[in-house]
Amino acid sequence: MTYLVTGAAGFIGFHTCLRLLARGEAVVGLDVVNDYYDPALKEARLGILSERPGFTFHRVDIADREAMAGVAVHHPDITRIIHLAAQAGVRYSLVNPYAYTRSNIEGHVVMLEFARRLQACEHFVYASSSSVYGANTKLPFSVEDRVDTPVSLYAATKKANELMAHSYSHLFGIPTTGLRFFTVYGPWGRPDMSAFLFVKAILAGQPIHVFNGGDMRRDFTFIDDIVSGVVAVADGAPSGEGTPYRLYNIGNHRSEPLMRFIGIIEQALGKKAEIILEPMQPGDVKETFADISAIQRDFGFSPATGIEEGIPKFVEWYRSYHKI
Repeated sequence: MTYLVTGAAGFIGFHTCLRLLARGEAVVGLDVVNDYYDPALKEARLGILSERPGFTFHRVDIADREAMAGVAVHHPDITRIIHLAAQAGVRYSLVNPYAYTRSNIEGHVVMLEFARRLQACEHFVYASSSSVYGANTKLPFSVEDRVDTPVSLYAATKKANELMAHSYSHLFGIPTTGLRFFTVYGPWGRPDMSAFLFVKAILAGQPIHVFNGGDMRRDFTFIDDIVSGVVAVADGAPSGEGTPYRLYNIGNHRSEPLMRFIGIIEQALGKKAEIILEPMQPGDVKETFADISAIQRDFGFSPATGIEEGIPKFVEWYRSYHKI
């Protein structure tokens, strides 16, 4: 079995590749390695992957049709695609919108066309986001809820990904599954995410900025649980009558107060945070909370790591990586 993982140098992509390689799969990794955050972290992840038997890497932009055609020529035996490459970040989409249309819209179409032309492709799994729920007030968020009112361009591109995938499943019979990720954290995490930002600032003696006066809640999901769900879903393509298309929430099914999250970081570091309370940021939402009943029913998905266990693991990695 050969898996293609886009965004292989990214946080979730790196861990997904490691999991697949550990069970003996062949993995083709793609990443453009841009500078949205420190490329050195991405290169460090790639350095670990490159030492694993069965891993092949191509440094390409998924929106580059010619480059992707070359990947198809080199790897006609790709059977499953896990498409995680994207321009991430809600707030960054306010200042650099074209990065989102390039990667998340053009790149997604190129990947769907890539899957359509691969005769061996059995399943196309892609990253959506909890951001598609926008300012919905019904909790927990369910995949049956309407998601027609995104509050950021990033969220709009992720909703567009779902619609485009459905059209390819309907027109060409490509089995597609979208995964709406909920606030992923853990070792090797992204520097623009809250866990990384807070730990970095607290250790440096700098204040942390907390939005909406601290009245925020998130469904924080540990990376190991996320990867277990991703791999299980990739192994089970939609089947039966009708369009082979599915959507799942993939979260921890716990909506945690942000201030509690910060408190556990303080405990893990043995150091108090200096907190500056800020108003709500444009494009942000007050609360996320995943209804994971569908992925539990179909795949037995059962997240096992609460923030009490997950945050100390992240802090331990952070100290080790930065030699603090």
